[in-house]
Amino acid sequence: MTSNPQRIALVIGAAGGIGGEAAAALVRHGWTVRGLTRRPMPARPGMDWVSGDAMVAADVARAARGASLIVHAANPPGYKDWDKLVLPMLDNSIAAARAAGARVLLPGTVYNFGLEAFPLIDETAPQRPTTRKGKIRVEMERRLKVASTQGVPVLIVRAGDFFGPHAGNNWFGQAVVKPGGPLTSVTEPAARGLSHAWAYLPDLAETMARLLDRADRLGPFEVFHFGGHLLAWGEMAASVRRAAGQPRLPVKSFPWALVVALSPFVRLFGEMAEMRYLWREPMVLNDGKLRTFLGGEVPATPLDLAVAASLRGLGCLEASRDMNPLPEGEGGARRVAVGG
Repeated sequence: MTSNPQRIALVIGAAGGIGGEAAAALVRHGWTVRGLTRRPMPARPGMDWVSGDAMVAADVARAARGASLIVHAANPPGYKDWDKLVLPMLDNSIAAARAAGARVLLPGTVYNFGLEAFPLIDETAPQRPTTRKGKIRVEMERRLKVASTQGVPVLIVRAGDFFGPHAGNNWFGQAVVKPGGPLTSVTEPAARGLSHAWAYLPDLAETMARLLDRADRLGPFEVFHFGGHLLAWGEMAASVRRAAGQPRLPVKSFPWALVVALSPFVRLFGEMAEMRYLWREPMVLNDGKLRTFLGGEVPATPLDLAVAASLRGLGCLEASRDMNPLPEGEGGARRVAVGG
C-alpha cells in the first residue's frame, strides 16, 4: 500500500508500547506518521520524529498541523503523576485535533469499570469506577465525548491487559515475567479459577488501523471493545513455558499480600494494589460490535506465537529460538471471541 499524503497521523506516545505498534500499523496501511518525542530517537521506517512535549500545547499543535489523526497513546510509566499529567496531555491533543480538523484515537482501558459492570463488559456498560485511576480514565472519555460534539471525531478502542514485543510498561513485562534475561519463573496475577482478558499489542494496533480504513462508516464518537485472548488461570503461564521451552518453569502466584502491606510505603505498590479488583473477578470484553463492523475478521495472533515474540522483545528469549505454530491440542492457538 502506497503512502497517501492526505492521511497524516501524529502519534503521542510513539516510543511506548501501544503507541509504537499503532504507528507501525498505520505505516503499513499507508499513513504518513509523525511521532512526538522529547528526546532523540532512533530512526524507524515510515516514522518522522518531531521534537516536542505532550504537556506543551504549542508543541502538540505544531506537530499536528496537516494531520487528520492524532493517536493519543501517552501514558506516564509506572502510574507516576497520573493526576497531574494525564488530563492536561489529553486536553492538548484535543485542542490540536480541533485546530487541525483531526480525529482523536484513544486506546481505552478497563479501569473505567467498577464491579457492577463485570463479568461481560460491552460498550454500553456503566462506568462507575471506585479507583482514582479509573475516575481519571472516565474523565478522559467524558472530555472526548464533549469534543466529539464540537467537531472533533473520536475513536476509542478498549482492550484488556497489554503484552507485546515492544511493551514492558505493563503487567506482563513487570509482573508475569522478569525482563532482561533467561526466565527462572513465571507469575500468575489472577485468582485461581478466573478468566482474564489480555491484548496482544500488534493485533490491537492492526485492529485500530482497519477501523480507520473504514473511517467513512465511523460516527463522531465511536467505542469498540477488543476481546483479545481470554485466558483462565494458568494458561498464560503454560504458554510462557512452551515459548521458553521450559516445561518445568516454576509458576508462582502474585504476592498480593506483600504488595498490599507495602503499598503505603512504595508508590508503585500502592498503584498496583488499587487495581487488584481487576484480578479477583472474571473479566470479559464483549467484542461483538467490533467483529460485526469488521466483518468478523479481527486480528488474532496465536497465543504461543504472541507470547514468544513478547518474550524475545523483553530479552527473555533468544531471538533465534524457533516457535512454529503448535497443534491446537498442544497450546498453539487460543483466542476466545465474545459476541453480542
